[in-house]
Amino acid sequence: MATRPNKSLTYPVPAAMAKAHCNSVEQYDEMMKESLENPGKFWGGIASEFKWNKKWDTDLSYNFHRSKGKVEIKWFEGGETNVCYNAIDRHIEAGKGDKIAFYWEGNEPTADGSMTYQQLHDRVCQMSNVLKSCGVTKGKVVALYMPMILELPIAMLACARVGALHTVIFGGFSSKSLSDRMFDAKADLLITASGVYRGKKFIDLLAISKEGVEMTAELGHEVPNVCVVQWTDVKADMPEQDSYWLLEDKIASASTECEVEWVDAEHPLFLLYTSGSTGTPKGVVHTTGGYMVYAYTTFKYVFDYQENDVFWCTADCGWITGHSYITYGPLFAGSTSIVFEGIPTYPDVGRFWEVCEKYKVTQFYTAPTAIRALKRYGDEAVLKYDLSSLRVLGSVGEPINPEAWEWYYRVVGQEKCAIVDTYWQTETGGHVLTPLPGVKPTKPGSCSGPFFGVDMNILDNEGKAVEGPGEGFLAISRPWPGMMRTVFNNHERFEATYFSQFDGFYCTGDGGIRDEDGYMWITGRVDDVMCISGHRIGTAEVEAAMGKHEGIAESAAIQIPHDIKGNSIYTFVVLRPGYEMTKELKKELVQIVRAEVGAFAAPDKIKEAEGLPKTRSGKIMRRILRKIATKDFDTLGDTSTLADSSVVDQLIKNANIED
Repeated sequence: MATRPNKSLTYPVPAAMAKAHCNSVEQYDEMMKESLENPGKFWGGIASEFKWNKKWDTDLSYNFHRSKGKVEIKWFEGGETNVCYNAIDRHIEAGKGDKIAFYWEGNEPTADGSMTYQQLHDRVCQMSNVLKSCGVTKGKVVALYMPMILELPIAMLACARVGALHTVIFGGFSSKSLSDRMFDAKADLLITASGVYRGKKFIDLLAISKEGVEMTAELGHEVPNVCVVQWTDVKADMPEQDSYWLLEDKIASASTECEVEWVDAEHPLFLLYTSGSTGTPKGVVHTTGGYMVYAYTTFKYVFDYQENDVFWCTADCGWITGHSYITYGPLFAGSTSIVFEGIPTYPDVGRFWEVCEKYKVTQFYTAPTAIRALKRYGDEAVLKYDLSSLRVLGSVGEPINPEAWEWYYRVVGQEKCAIVDTYWQTETGGHVLTPLPGVKPTKPGSCSGPFFGVDMNILDNEGKAVEGPGEGFLAISRPWPGMMRTVFNNHERFEATYFSQFDGFYCTGDGGIRDEDGYMWITGRVDDVMCISGHRIGTAEVEAAMGKHEGIAESAAIQIPHDIKGNSIYTFVVLRPGYEMTKELKKELVQIVRAEVGAFAAPDKIKEAEGLPKTRSGKIMRRILRKIATKDFDTLGDTSTLADSSVVDQLIKNANIED
């Protein structure tokens, strides 16, 4: 694992945080103690802030021990509620119908808009009625493959209103990835768009969707309805099939009233597919009551949300960050937030800061990849804008390096903003390790400590807890409300992936360090999942794609450090007889990965190998490949257990040959 980081640098709690919701170590310790010792009282008190059609019978029941039977987690069992009602209707009833729910900022700076809570309610009801008109009811699954336009969170909320499950599929995924997810979810409806511009680049979402629907049919599932949002100046090229229809043809005549479907607290709210080490994406299932309470609570305390704040999370709803901190968390709190269609560098590198100035953003939440990329353009691109409204700056997706953290604090935050470096996963539903902006000094690169209700442990190789300073596997010993409940239609995989390594613990798959002051640091994945620009990608997904080329006998994908993306993909490939490693072959391999997985998964480096380092049982030793890729030949460790240790010598020789 990684070497112990420098822990000497600390930054004080900003003066602006004196009135934060949680503003002292003593208050944090007291709340943390209650959340662990009396979770029913702690979380039940927060849950009572929401509308329940029927109050729950049991606060919490669970089993984390596979050795004792089925792994189960249930919060607020017996209760009935509705996420959409609590995100919208509840605020209107409180007199906030005219408050802005969303500002929308388009790809072009001249394209913008806003929507009040009442307008959002009306539009969601119309969308809900459209869903019901095509047979989408409680328990059905709707796939969303869309740009970051208001119709995306509207569609998510409409699904929740009628009790259907949504599965948002990132618009950067290929038709094959879209198909795999629709097939696994058995989607009853796909909502997509005619296309989208990302900067100057046009992405034909409808063409990708059509191909994805055809591929899904070939796998054995027909998607009965495809709803298309006409978007951009490129007219939708609609197939001559009754299953395809334009949203605008149905929504205008739909009623702006739609009764909510009250559902059990443990009723599934959404599926979100995340990469696994075996190659097949997992359909992470989040349920209604616990997720609602946790998304709201993390939003409130981590970002110190106050009435009249303007919150901006730059993520895409195709990832969990967009679910919890664009669509749901902010709306549960009755906040005003921004939905952003563009990219940080279009039309120029000041776009983020221009938007912050335009809407007087108070909390800004983005990825280290974006921070590192914008840092390269210098301070002037930031300082020309008025960022005095900012109070909290957040980081998400991967650990932020100290140099980027300090630039973020000094230049963007002007040394007066709190920095919250958040650690969490698709599976956790919300933050599990994070600073709280009013509690204690922060350290660049550290995610500080656990959020309320999260009993985070560092375990050694034998599963014993490491007390005090130390390093090991990050594992959680009891449930928190926002955690996933299962893998869609595959509970065995859920148990095997997250609860088999150490009995009685949810295993994150990440390693961590606790320093002498008790601060936590993330050292990275301990399995075969890569994190590229904050996106999780299974090594097997990339390898399976490359293996479709007839010239590839075998391949191995790893991640190595990258100045901008955090990590980049480096692949070793073994060629079949008769093939040579040429520029043309490399281009073909990159194109295959782009088509099969997505552009963000394209390898930056492809290196020929005569063989791959494997154990006698056939497991690829990626640890050795990472050392070779970074030319760290002196710390390869013991290679005597390899089936053929001579492979390593050949790989080292090739590594020293420049392509």
